[in-house]
Amino acid sequence: MSRPQEPHRASFPFGNPFRMMKHKGSCPSPDLLSLLNAFEERLAQRLRRLRPQNKDDILSLSWMQLAMELLCETHNDIKSLITDLVLPVCDWDDKWIDIYLNNSVKLLDICIAFNSEISRLNQGHLMLKCALHNLNSESSTQFMQARSSIDGWKKYLSIKNPKLDNCCTILRSLVDSLNLPKVKNSAKGKVLMRAMYGVKAETVFICGVFTAAFTGSSQKLIDLSIPETYMWADAFTQMQSFINGEIRNIYSAGRQSAMKDLEAVDTVVRKLYPMIEESSSCINAQELKNMVSNLEKKAEDLSKGLDLLTTKLDSFFQTVLTGRDALLCNLRETSPVFGSRDGENSTAVHQIAR
Repeated sequence: MSRPQEPHRASFPFGNPFRMMKHKGSCPSPDLLSLLNAFEERLAQRLRRLRPQNKDDILSLSWMQLAMELLCETHNDIKSLITDLVLPVCDWDDKWIDIYLNNSVKLLDICIAFNSEISRLNQGHLMLKCALHNLNSESSTQFMQARSSIDGWKKYLSIKNPKLDNCCTILRSLVDSLNLPKVKNSAKGKVLMRAMYGVKAETVFICGVFTAAFTGSSQKLIDLSIPETYMWADAFTQMQSFINGEIRNIYSAGRQSAMKDLEAVDTVVRKLYPMIEESSSCINAQELKNMVSNLEKKAEDLSKGLDLLTTKLDSFFQTVLTGRDALLCNLRETSPVFGSRDGENSTAVHQIAR
């Protein structure tokens, strides 16, 4: 396919993003290129924001909250792009619909798994609160109960969440589906599929980082190779290399968790525990008070951070769910599309029942 000949062709400083996607009769117009250009630039800006100025901020709960917030923005952005493209559902290829519905279910499952892990961490926080309550007493019996609560907290955190194993399987399947079906004779379809690639790349990366953080394993990290034809490729590659590299360094240093707020609590616990193992008469009262106060602050910061992260995850869950529901609603309103291929499309429609 020859390049557009319009005099006011949209400008792409990184080259023509469609040079690898040319098909006869589907040349994107300047307006379509402008829509895509704006979408990819916004995506690139979000990816740059994902890379923190300070490497110590990686996998802090505030950074994880930001990551989920930016991911929501991207998913909302793709919904806006679909509206701007004025691409009716009846013009969508069946394969696009099937892949979209399948992937949306997988993302909902990932959100559920992440929320289950956050709930588990919050339950562990209750053990810490119990220990702190007992440590405010000078009774040796209370100290024994505090040690028991801390032992329970450490043992509880060492138990792996089986739901996170499913996340790894899901993420591998999402990586396998990154390359969407080729689009023929549809300029709008090309724009949509190209934008969807960016959405999926960001989603897979962030979910991979969260999985690595929650499981305590750098092996869960995902490294994607993004073609240079995408305007956001450089921002993504630099961000991915920096963040994944730092997380691998954290785990290679022997740390049990890469989550900064959880590690901060554990650091205080490790210092406090030997003190309360001794008899109460041997304890420096002021030193113990300072240590307990420090643990109270770190534990409260962890609890608040987890609650805020839950809110961000719930927002992402709702974003994916509403997008899925909107598509299914449109599909039901255009039932003739499904009447032609019952075997394939009815499966996609009924996935909502999961």
